[in-house]
Parts: sequence; C-alpha cells; structure tokens
Amino acid sequence: MSVPDYMQCAEDHQTLLVVVQYIGVLKSENFFNIYKRISSVSQVNVNNSQRALYIRYRHQYPVENNDWGDFQTHRKVVGLICVAECGFPTELSPLFRKFDQNKEVYSSTLYDSRLFVFGLKEMPPDHSHTGVVFFPSYEDCESVEKWVEDFFQSLFFVLESKRLDRTSEKSGEKIPLLYVPFEKKDFVGLDPDSRHYKKRCQGRMRKHVGDLSLQAGMLQDALVHYHMAVELLRAVNDFVWLGAALEGLCSASVIHHYPTGTGGKSGARRTQNPTLSADSGKRHRPGAQEVLIDPGALSTNGINMDASTEIGRAKNCLSPEDIIEKYKEAISYYGKSKAAGVIELEACVKAVRVLAIQKKSMEASEFLQNVVYINLRQLSEEEKIQRYSVLSELYELIGFHRKSAFFKRVAAMQCVAPTIPEPGWKACYKLLLETLPGYSLSLDPKDFSKGAHRGWAAVQMRLLHELVYASRRMGNPALCVRHLSFLLQTMLDFLSDQEKKDVAQSLESYTSKCAGTMEPIHLPEGLTLPPVPFTKLPIVRSVKLLNLPVILRPQKVKNLLGQKLSTKSPFIYSPIIAHNRSEEKNKKIDFQWVQGDVCEVQLMVYNPMPFELRVETMGLLTSGVEFESLPAALSLPAESGLYPVTLVGVPRTTGQITVNGYHTSVFGVYSDCLLDNLPGLKNNGCTVDVIPALPRLQISTSLPRSAHSLQPSSDDVSTHVSVQLFNGETQKLLIKLENIGTELLETLEVSSKTVNNKVPSKAAFEILSLDLED
Repeated sequence: MSVPDYMQCAEDHQTLLVVVQYIGVLKSENFFNIYKRISSVSQVNVNNSQRALYIRYRHQYPVENNDWGDFQTHRKVVGLICVAECGFPTELSPLFRKFDQNKEVYSSTLYDSRLFVFGLKEMPPDHSHTGVVFFPSYEDCESVEKWVEDFFQSLFFVLESKRLDRTSEKSGEKIPLLYVPFEKKDFVGLDPDSRHYKKRCQGRMRKHVGDLSLQAGMLQDALVHYHMAVELLRAVNDFVWLGAALEGLCSASVIHHYPTGTGGKSGARRTQNPTLSADSGKRHRPGAQEVLIDPGALSTNGINMDASTEIGRAKNCLSPEDIIEKYKEAISYYGKSKAAGVIELEACVKAVRVLAIQKKSMEASEFLQNVVYINLRQLSEEEKIQRYSVLSELYELIGFHRKSAFFKRVAAMQCVAPTIPEPGWKACYKLLLETLPGYSLSLDPKDFSKGAHRGWAAVQMRLLHELVYASRRMGNPALCVRHLSFLLQTMLDFLSDQEKKDVAQSLESYTSKCAGTMEPIHLPEGLTLPPVPFTKLPIVRSVKLLNLPVILRPQKVKNLLGQKLSTKSPFIYSPIIAHNRSEEKNKKIDFQWVQGDVCEVQLMVYNPMPFELRVETMGLLTSGVEFESLPAALSLPAESGLYPVTLVGVPRTTGQITVNGYHTSVFGVYSDCLLDNLPGLKNNGCTVDVIPALPRLQISTSLPRSAHSLQPSSDDVSTHVSVQLFNGETQKLLIKLENIGTELLETLEVSSKTVNNKVPSKAAFEILSLDLED
C-alpha cells in the first residue's frame, strides 16, 4: 500500500467503505451534487436491531489499498455506487458494460453495488440488469437518499453473514491464513500443520472477526476478539498483525470513550452506543471484571467457544491512558516492517487526533515527529504538499502554532518546487498567507504600533520577502508594493543598513510600474490588506502650529477707554479635568489664523535611513475648514538628528481647523500619516480658530525712527519714532494710515492719549492734538 489517507481517524475502523464513481459523460457539477446527497447518508440504523452502520465515502480509491482489506476491513471497498446520465434507452448497454467493468476492479471485496441512471423518464421494458435505479432528472430524484439507505441495509446483511460465518467455524475445520500482499512470498514452504502456523492463523482470524464485529456495531464483541487476538499473535511474534490487533483495540476503546468522534468532521456522529448501553449479554462473576459479550461468539480452536471461559483474561475497554500506550506499542510493531509504512503513518495520525481531544500536546507532538521521519516511496509533489499541509493542520490542532506555520510554509514552497513544470504561485501565496498567525505576524501595520514587537523578526522578514516574490510571480505589482511597504515600515528596526538600501531600491523599482496608494487591497481569499502609511520615513517627533508673524496677527479692536470689545462668557468651575490624550491633541490654541493668510506648522523630523531620504512631497492633512495645502519637497541627510520642517497652507474659509496629520510621497508610495497613530509625539494642540480676512493697516510718520523702543512695551504692534521739543515749542507731524490689505476698511477711529506725563498735574495738557480733516 502506497497511498496514505491523512484524514483517517480511529472511528473510521467501524465504517464500511463505499466508492461513488461516475461513468460515461457527466458534468462534474451534476456528479458532485449527487455525490453530496449520497454522502449525506453516513449512518443507518439497521432493521430490527439497536445497531448502527457507519459509512465512509470516496470518489476514487487506489486498488493496492483495497488489497489490504483482510488486514483491516475498513480498508476494503464493500460498496460501489455508479452515477450515469442517459438520454435514450439505446445508450444503456454501454453504460451497463462500463458498470460491470468498474465492479470487476473491486470484485474481490465488493458486497453489493448500484447504478443510478439519470435522464430516463421510465424504465425500459426489456431492462434486466440488476442493481440499476432510474431517475427522470437531477431535479426529480427525491428518493436518492432512500435508495442509498436500502443499499446499506443489503450491505449490512452481507457483513453480518460474513461475521457469523467467521465466528461459527467448526472445531475440526482448518482456519485459513489471512495475509497482506507483501507477505505472500514469506509463507512459501511453511508447514501448515505446525502449532506455530495454526496459532498464527487463529490470531489473525480472531483479529479479522474483531474488525467485522466493530463494523457490524458490536463494540463489546470486538473488544473481546481483539484482546484474544493480541495474546495469540504475541505468542508467535506476528508483529505487523499484532500491531493491527492492538490498533483495533485502541479504535474500539476510542469509539466507546469519545462517541462524537475524534476527526472533528462536520455532522457529528450519534452519541448513543446501543451495544454498550444495553444490559443484555452482561455476565457477572464474583471477583471477575464485568464484560459485555455476545454469547456463543467464540471457540476452542480460537474461533468458536463460549466466551464465559475467557472472562478472566479478556479485559474490557482500555482507559484513555492505556489507549495511547497501546498506540505506541502498535506503531513500534508496524515500524519493524518497511511495507507497513503507510499503516504506521496513519496510526500516528489517529493517535494525534485522540491526544488532541485529551489535550496532551507534548505527547501528540512526539507522534507527529514520528510521522515526519516515516519513509514512504518516492512521493509526487502533490502528495508532498498534502502531507505537509496535514502535518500543519495537526500541529494547529494540538496548539503548536509556530510548528504548524513551519509545515504550511514548507507546503507552500513545495507548490513551486523546481521539478514542477507549472509552479502554482497562487496556491503558494495562499498557503504563505495562512502561515502568518503562526509567526505572530499580522498584515495590519496598526498591530505593530501598539507596543513591543512579537515573534521572530528574522523569520517574519523572510516570510514577507517570500510573499513579495510570490506576488511578483503572480504578476501583481500592487501586492508587491504593499508587502514591501509593510516590510519597510514594520521591520525597519531589524533591517541592517544594506537591507534598508536593498528594500528601498526594490520598492522604487516596483512603484515605477505601480505606485503605492492608501487604498485597501482585497484578495480573492476574502482577506483585505490595509494601507501602510510610512510614519517612519521620516519619523516625526513633534508638531507645533505657529502663530502668524507679528505684523499679520489679528488685533482685537479697543475702544477709547482701552477695553477689549470681547463678549464676556459665564465661567463655570468644574473639578473634573480630562487627561485624555486625544483631547489634549485637539485642545484649542490661544491664537488665531486668518482666512487667506499663509499659515505654518513646524515638524521636528529625522531620517532613520543610512542614506539621504528624498521626500518627494510632504503636506498637511486638515479637517473643519477648506484648506489649501502647499506641499514641500525635502531632502534629509542620512541618519540626521532632529530637523525642523515647516509645512504651509492657506485656509480658504472660516471656522475651526484641526491639523490631523500629514501626507508624504516616499519611494513612490503615497502615505497619509495621522497624528493619532504616531507614538511619542509632542504637540501643543492641533485645533485653531480661523477668523475672516481682515484689512491690513500700515502706519508711517514724517518723524525719524527711534533708536530704542519705549518702556513699557506692549503686546501691540508698534512703531517708535523720536522727536525732541522744548517747553512751549510745537512741531507739525504727519501721520499716514494706509490700508494695504484686500479687505475694505469701513470705519477708522483715531485717538491720542498721554501715557507718561511727568509735568505737574495742574499744568497737564494734551501733548498731541490731531487734525482729522484731511
């Protein structure tokens, strides 16, 4: 046997194997729809008994595996259902011939067969072929499941007759020797009358009857037969068959302890086990173990004797711990024969599924390690992919996520092995994506900004490089750009200087074909790759909104008394102070920006790369007010310290404006970097009021400018001029006021007052008098 079934589990030992095939010309969609309906009947309660029959389906099954049917009866094809399509009665003859040919393939093991023919409205009058069922169409075939159940009843009757035949051998009759294909040559010339030979025959037959009993729903009988087979086979060192008897014992015990199954397949098995719950057949003797048996099932020549004499040495169901010990023992016996490699491998897989339910991960990993080292024949690439994928799933089942990811990655690499004429890059890419959780790798950059790095960075980088390469071979440059951007953004701290240069060069070459955007990429597998903003190219450490230059700052109008015309607001005291980071970020700033005036935001940035970083464009991202950002181009020296960068823009409307972040274009990748996503950022608030555009008033005088400013200086915009007068002297002074802005100045109020008058108060007088006529 050369083709392992990696999906095998212990409860499969009680199933009957049925192959469903199509013959003639048939659409695959129609066949698999019918196959699905047939395979939905996986369990049948047998007429007039409490026993249940379990069915396992395959739509293809290698003949060499079928030859091992005597060794383990669940491996033999006992039922065949063929599906065919027929438009005219004249087409039936070739279909019948083909049906007979298909039956011939499995003739040595087949109990019964059926041919389902779709497309004929009525059965032809001269139809005489047995086992043929006609259905008018694929839509009009409600009775398919009923026919399948009837078919299984017929399988049961054949199974039951074989079981009874095997268990009621007369004491004088010779027991045939069962063997597997590779043993045939070993028995040439052996003396069939020797005691050793007879004991071997008895042990193997006893084991075989155990298999039949298990399939026939007689669990306790099977346990007794397996126990006795183990003792007989152990006495003659019949290792491979001893392993099979031990494995049968394990399977029967697993079915008892875990009635819902160990395979984790959909459609759970029915949990009642009538043969174990029934009180019939229970015998009790003082000082002996209680055993459930079928009276009259066993014997003196090893087959047919009253089982009550066996109670002392036949043990009941194995405990969960003993199940694993017996699996280990069985596998060690299988390992003594190279030809039993597939049986050994499948036994390991079954044991792992049981250990997964028992939550014994370390022991399960030992069995899986054994699977890795079992040498089978030279496997095809497809079989290698299947083997590694199953190993990955089993490691996942026992909670070894990283080991699972390792084997899935090996399977991915196998998809594109050099020996494959048409490498499957899509399959490779899909499998690589499935390995990400095992390596603590998420493709969302936000998961990397939350704290310490998780997982092995070197392995993660290797995996990301493989995703990039697979994307390129798939012909998807947008995917290449996204994965490379992610690699550069999240793994920057782990890249060497040379690697940083290499990744940057690769990224530039890919973006020359397809620019990086902030659009999410939706993959066919249902996965969405979020955008990757380059918040580390360059790294921004502080953001500061700058006040307008002094001469452009808006001044609140004062009346003649010098009081500000501001509306008073009620002051409400609250002891609760919110220390929310986002509130601090959006706190208001005590200056205003003016509509239409150029406003500035200063960033302190540095370049972490070992080469000069060219930022093609960098501008502000704002909300709340229509804002015209005026992007800048930067060139930051290699590994520069903090470097001030001023970004400018013009608010076009009034209201509140919030600076949310900045956008950049680096290596051909466009990024929107939000301040909320930047760790360790300092800022003095990001929200400011934009007031309507104001007139600009310029004042000039005919006097020369003063060499020094007067004290005390005020916050107001001021110009200082100087004149020296003697007491009683007057001088004419020209003050020129000019509106140099774009807004209309509607009213102008000019006043003068003496700030510091050192003359005696009784002689106080206005030093400056204004003539506003002109």
